Amino acid sequence: MGMMNFGMLLNMLFWILIIGFAIYGVVLLIMKPFEKNKGSDRKSDHVNALDILRERFARGEINEEEYEQKKRVLNKD
Repeated sequence: MGMMNFGMLLNMLFWILIIGFAIYGVVLLIMKPFEKNKGSDRKSDHVNALDILRERFARGEINEEEYEQKKRVLNKD
């Protein structure tokens, strides 16, 4: 009887996994339209980084040489 119970347990675990993956897939499909566009986020991050760099330069936290060097690095993307 022990082997029969083990087989039933494996069968139950198998179906739990299958149903779990199916639910996960449905959730991913439902959530897809609500995700932000990652490409526009990257561009937005780039603009924000340049704005921060300009602010740091304006406040005198970095000198012109550092500003130009960091701006070149940011514009490589």
